[in-house]
Amino acid sequence: MTIAHLRTYTINKGMLDSWLETFPKLIPAMTEAGIKVESSWVNDARTQFIWIRSYGNDAANIASAEAKFYSSDYWLDNVDFVRSHLAHRDIVQIETA
Repeated sequence: MTIAHLRTYTINKGMLDSWLETFPKLIPAMTEAGIKVESSWVNDARTQFIWIRSYGNDAANIASAEAKFYSSDYWLDNVDFVRSHLAHRDIVQIETA
């Protein structure tokens, strides 16, 4: 079983291209924290960025991986810029069937 988050981010108007340039820069810090980016998509209207990030096979990994990521130098140096792209976040915890 793999524990993951299905994340849907509504991107602020006119900022999708900037988000698509910014998001890959987050991946190394997530990987180092134990968070794997499984896949990502953009909706037809190009207003939402949908992605899955996984945490292994134990829900307890979520808290430690997120704590490590959100305390990383990259995140702390860029959090305001990253979040300036987001109008809304919807996060659903999922697991493999």
